[in-house]
Amino acid sequence: MEKEENILGTEKIGKLIRKFSIPCIISMLVNSLYNIVDQIFIGRGVGYLGNGATNIVFPLSMIALAFSLMLGDGASAYLSLKLGEKKDKEAAKGVGNGIIMSVIISIIFCAITLTFLPQLLNIFGCTDALREYALRYGRIIAIGLPFMMIGTTLNSIIRADGSPRFSMILMVSGAILNTILDPIFIFVFKMGVEGAAIATIISQFFVFIFGVIYIKRFKSITLDKEALKIKFNTARRVVMLGISSFITQMSFVFVMAIENNLLGKYGMDSEYGSEIPITVLGIVMKISQILNSIIIGIAAGSQPIFGYNYGARKFDRVKQTLKIVLGTSIVISTIAFILFQTIPEKLISIFGSGDAMYMKFACITFRTYLLLCICNGIQIPSGIFFQAIGKSLISAILSLSRQILFLIPAMIAFGGMYGLMGVLYAGPFADGLAFVLATILLIKEIRYLQKGNAKSEALVDDTSTDNKLDKHIVITISREYGSGGRYVGRLIADILGIKLYDKDFIVKLAEETGLSEEYIESNEQKRDILASLNNGYYNGLNNADELFIKESELIKEVADKESCVIIGRCSDFILKDRKNVIKVFVYSDIEDKIKRATEIYGFDKAKAEKEIKRIDKLRANHYKYYTEKEWNNHSNYDICINSDTLGVEKSAELICDIVKEKEKML
Repeated sequence: MEKEENILGTEKIGKLIRKFSIPCIISMLVNSLYNIVDQIFIGRGVGYLGNGATNIVFPLSMIALAFSLMLGDGASAYLSLKLGEKKDKEAAKGVGNGIIMSVIISIIFCAITLTFLPQLLNIFGCTDALREYALRYGRIIAIGLPFMMIGTTLNSIIRADGSPRFSMILMVSGAILNTILDPIFIFVFKMGVEGAAIATIISQFFVFIFGVIYIKRFKSITLDKEALKIKFNTARRVVMLGISSFITQMSFVFVMAIENNLLGKYGMDSEYGSEIPITVLGIVMKISQILNSIIIGIAAGSQPIFGYNYGARKFDRVKQTLKIVLGTSIVISTIAFILFQTIPEKLISIFGSGDAMYMKFACITFRTYLLLCICNGIQIPSGIFFQAIGKSLISAILSLSRQILFLIPAMIAFGGMYGLMGVLYAGPFADGLAFVLATILLIKEIRYLQKGNAKSEALVDDTSTDNKLDKHIVITISREYGSGGRYVGRLIADILGIKLYDKDFIVKLAEETGLSEEYIESNEQKRDILASLNNGYYNGLNNADELFIKESELIKEVADKESCVIIGRCSDFILKDRKNVIKVFVYSDIEDKIKRATEIYGFDKAKAEKEIKRIDKLRANHYKYYTEKEWNNHSNYDICINSDTLGVEKSAELICDIVKEKEKML
């Protein structure tokens, strides 16, 4: 790990981007091509009505993908976190729960889809002309949903287990198999849309089988019967870790449902009818997804480069990486723009031929809906960039802005004003607004980067040690903001003559990771509610998770080495199984905390209460996320003390008396 981190901070940026981005691009392209192979052969073997039917059924596959990625990415993140805590059995439980939930949900979803397929197709905008094709295709696809969902979940876990190459080969093999079988079933056996569906589920079954075989070959864990039992807390944690993947995929489902219904509604009143618009825009979106996959692959592969160098305050390297990523993405999106505007008829012909109206609407759709696709070269990398540097709120807004905030309202509003063409106008409108938003936020961040590589001051605790304890004892101090808990901890360390560990961890983490002390101090022990949107979707664990893993290792090291006082950082939980640990929680009344915040920290009185509540909320979220327990629950601690009842000095003395009694019991 040390070597890899040094490479991120020293190797040439271009070489790093190629190293990390090429596998991401391949993975993203395979996913995109997997989705459109059926349509290419169906369009040529069945016609555009068959393609329209697959567009109607496609949201069902996206829902299945949303659940499987949620469980797969969630279990992967859980695996990485627990392995970092050296808890192999807990890691196995997370993986086991993810797999079992995937099995259960996939079977339930398969049953629901088969039972209510006609009603579901209506929700996704099915017309009378498309219904027969959609039912025939959808019933077979529904039968294969368990294989697809479990296989996808396992694929994410395999990647996190340290076998990304196997994962990628499995995905590519499945896509190739689907490509080979599609023409055989459609053209040789003359099975039409059913043949395409059968080819798809055979390839999904292939991925599923090899994923199941891999279970016995896990490198980092061993799955036993106990690990495969559903545990509510573990299952809930896995789901929360993967919720970002679910939200992202479901946003596409929501867009497609509204889009298909609007196209059917306004297309009926146009010269094109309902089926041509539904078919064409579905194909156009999937072609544009190839462009987006390349851009996402470039930016996602650059995530570790962004994150490491931003944390290490090597802002020149961050700017250089951003310049290359944005420049490359803009070049690619510009090439795509030229193709979309100049040869749309050739692009749509890949998916089979149609009548004059079909070709006419296809050309209009490419040139209108994708008019500002160049903007994707800025908007998509920006969301991933902010994710990489730990800015959850900005990343979440950018990731969802185009689809949810701009596109859906625009389709509804413009459709009402301009009919079918209004739905198409919504595409460039959403792209333009998302571009403006991303550009404003990027410029603001770049101005910060241009301030240079200023160094933060060293943050070292200066407690002297003259150990007065005969036994090895560790005191952990959790505290509300403004309660004086850190000062209580310092007094305890002074009285007992032992080391106080607080900001020392920041220095040690900076030394081990290369991240700056300022960055670590700003990101550790604080977790806002939108941080979950940063997990897993593009590149595994986020920066806060990596910091927690390394910090946990440091806490265990110092607790093994000597008697000491450790401030915060979930240390009570990390050391909870040790008999020589005394866990303390320091709290205070809000009035006393406001007084302390204004007198010691220099806050304005009007803002002090708001800041106290904000920081305590972040600490509570952080504690809940990593321990699955409530931060201020007295049952987590041996001692809970109001620091203003006796005052901080007397509180420290009282705790020291308890420590000495504990020493006698050891």
